[in-house]
Amino acid sequence: MAIFAITEDRPTPKAVYNWRIMACAFIASFSALAIGYDSAFISTTMALASFQKEFNFASYSPSGLSTLEANIVSVYQAGAFFGALGAYASNHFLGRKKTLYVATVPFIIGAAINCGAHGPGGLGLIIGGRVLTGFGVGVCSSVAPIYLSEISPPAIRGRLIGTWEIGWQVGGLVGYWINYGVDQNLPSNHKQWLIAFAVQLVPLGILFIGSIFVPESPRWLLANRQRDLAIKSLCWLRNLEQTDTYIIEEVSDIDAEIERCPSSFTQPFRALRQRSIQWRFVLGSLLFVLQNCSGINAINYYAPVILKSIGIDGTSTALLATGIFGVVKTVGVLVYAAFVVDRVQRRTLLMCGAACCSVCMWIIGAYVKIADPSSKTSSTPTGGGIAAIFFFFLWVVPYELSWSATPWLINAEMFPLHVRGLGQASAAASNWFWNFIVTRFTPQMVLSMKYGFFFFFAALLIIAIIFVYFFLPETSAVPLESVDRLFSVHPVRKANAVVLDEVRREHEGLRSRITGECDKVMQSADVQLEDAK
Repeated sequence: MAIFAITEDRPTPKAVYNWRIMACAFIASFSALAIGYDSAFISTTMALASFQKEFNFASYSPSGLSTLEANIVSVYQAGAFFGALGAYASNHFLGRKKTLYVATVPFIIGAAINCGAHGPGGLGLIIGGRVLTGFGVGVCSSVAPIYLSEISPPAIRGRLIGTWEIGWQVGGLVGYWINYGVDQNLPSNHKQWLIAFAVQLVPLGILFIGSIFVPESPRWLLANRQRDLAIKSLCWLRNLEQTDTYIIEEVSDIDAEIERCPSSFTQPFRALRQRSIQWRFVLGSLLFVLQNCSGINAINYYAPVILKSIGIDGTSTALLATGIFGVVKTVGVLVYAAFVVDRVQRRTLLMCGAACCSVCMWIIGAYVKIADPSSKTSSTPTGGGIAAIFFFFLWVVPYELSWSATPWLINAEMFPLHVRGLGQASAAASNWFWNFIVTRFTPQMVLSMKYGFFFFFAALLIIAIIFVYFFLPETSAVPLESVDRLFSVHPVRKANAVVLDEVRREHEGLRSRITGECDKVMQSADVQLEDAK
């Protein structure tokens, strides 16, 4: 694949790349927007003086406070872990569309509970509400990438799932800036921090209404013997007639996949006896282990704490820097979705991104080791501090162009239809489990490791490069029904080219047979017409 060239698995009508698919992606992206907002706003809310006063943070020792902050943040990931696992049953029995709709219910209830918290005794409502919102997050993170991968043509599958990631980062951007806005413009009281919690309800309401109108996944409908609805849904999504060769080929591929591996609730568990399927579950989990090993979630949830460790002090300054961090992330993922994801191979993105991020982390860690800025009382960073802050913001650019969305994309692509629901549930649960581990112990790590915190993640990023090169096959442009073949080609770096060549030849053969049959029908019609004359 040439860099910056979109690769199609077969000749694709222009009508396939239409507004309908993008509209479905836009609606699904509100689930990610809610996730991104929930992931981001809590760190800056806890930095507000009004929140700290409301819940009496001054009464805690430094270690006790770091534990409390870790608990407020990490129960969200714990809820998401169980939500991701529970999504498998809903995905199987209700389908992708209804699961997306149902996921908003615990989300909305949890956000409403958060808004009812008041005074030191309200910490229980904050924690309980975040468990429920986390559960909804887990369900959404399990179903949305599957839905987008199943409705998308192979050539723009990355872009569609990238749209979901854009929603995540836009939500994070709002989450970072909302507290800077209330800190600058509202008095420090109960209403100030409550606004941040209440804003959660906006994207959830849009998702709740919007998910009513999106079509169900044609692949799920075919697997559940709803053929007429499936073809109707596919034709609407592709903007083509049922008799179009492209539709006939796509339905034929899905039928062959279903016939080879019929779908049932227990089938994925039986499929786990196959080494190839087992390996994909391991790969999916390890991708999210390595994503968290970049340090992103430590920074997402504790940005003010991390920034303070490299010399940015003061509530307003930390909130402003955190907001800029959110802007850089959002711009990065916009570039990723619009220009990069379907033009550069997944493996190349992951390896280059890990290398660049590792270099930035080594530089930041070296500055913290030499200057020890957290021990200084000055609110003005030195020249070295400014350089460290620059590399902190620079670090997020290669991350957003690589490890931010690509693990979600690969997991949505690499499982066959009958295992996809369980595979995505397992991968999403892995993400939230490691997310929980990182967020639960980040305050203690920053407090005790100091510069070692940055060196730790820098070293893990080097391991990520080695892992991707030797073990991860390239999934871009391969139809979902042919992705199994990638895992039987060795070495893995050549699998994509081999499989795409096979798929193209098979589609050319099928197209020739369809053309031949049409010619026979036309010839027969001509003969009958001559006889009639």
